[in-house]
Amino acid sequence: MQCFGVTLHKNTGVWNFMLQVKKIDTFSGHRDCVYALQPSTEPKHFYSAGGDGMVVRWDLTRPDWGEVVAQVPASIYAMAFDEPQGLLWIGQNYEGIQVIAPLEKRVVFSAQLTTAALFDIVFFENQVFIALSDGVIIVLERSTFTVRKHLKASPQSARCMAINPITRELAVGYSDNFIRVFGIDELELRHTWQAHTNSVFTVSYSPDGHYLLSGSRDAHLKIWDATKNYKPHQDIVAHLFAINHLTYSPDHRLFATCSMDKSIKIWDATTFRLLKVIDRARHAGHGTSINKLLWTTFNNQLISASDDRRISVWDIKTL
Repeated sequence: MQCFGVTLHKNTGVWNFMLQVKKIDTFSGHRDCVYALQPSTEPKHFYSAGGDGMVVRWDLTRPDWGEVVAQVPASIYAMAFDEPQGLLWIGQNYEGIQVIAPLEKRVVFSAQLTTAALFDIVFFENQVFIALSDGVIIVLERSTFTVRKHLKASPQSARCMAINPITRELAVGYSDNFIRVFGIDELELRHTWQAHTNSVFTVSYSPDGHYLLSGSRDAHLKIWDATKNYKPHQDIVAHLFAINHLTYSPDHRLFATCSMDKSIKIWDATTFRLLKVIDRARHAGHGTSINKLLWTTFNNQLISASDDRRISVWDIKTL
């Protein structure tokens, strides 16, 4: 087990804590790269999907057990869990959307909405936003599955999305290196800027809505002030290669990034200071690109999915 202490400063308060990281388990069973992770109704369960078209339900207390709840004929980059309805939305590349009730393994809705690849799916109130490789964002009514609008602001891929419920905005990262922000109510473009020097692979608002964080193929982590028309706040050379995903801890004190450089990095959410590097040499981490993270409320465990077809589970403790 690796651990170390960091002194943190926030406003006038100063405190010390120890960050401890330990690998708990490895889940294997996928036959191709794993691209998507989603929570379940029960904190100890989660779902994964990837290039083999399988959607698997896992139990964090039983690493030897996995249940296939759906099999689609195409690779899956995008998946989203609708917790109030207990439904799993699956983006089948070049085939459209399939919505399933995973516990019953029952298809609720299926439609070939597009022949493009699907890169991300997010929910807000009664709307579903689907990001496509042709640059389109499809807006669906969540309850009726009907198409409300197509948002087209770039000819290049819409790779990732994030919702700011406070400002009611949708941020989208594109392969043309731009971030574009749409108003959710009017579904019109509000802000656009070149954010990186290469494709934007991940975006996330801070839990208080103050900042927008973005990660790119250029390996930079950038922080934008959403309260000041997305003015640049910080630019960090965070990884050696592309940043594929970032996610916040359940208590909002930390966030994690993962990369094509095979590492996970843990950051302080207030100061944006690097606290911990999780990699193969020090923690028996992944041997290839890490594609997705899921930080669960189950014992604060962090889940990572990789091109190596494996899913790793990390115990993250702050003392």
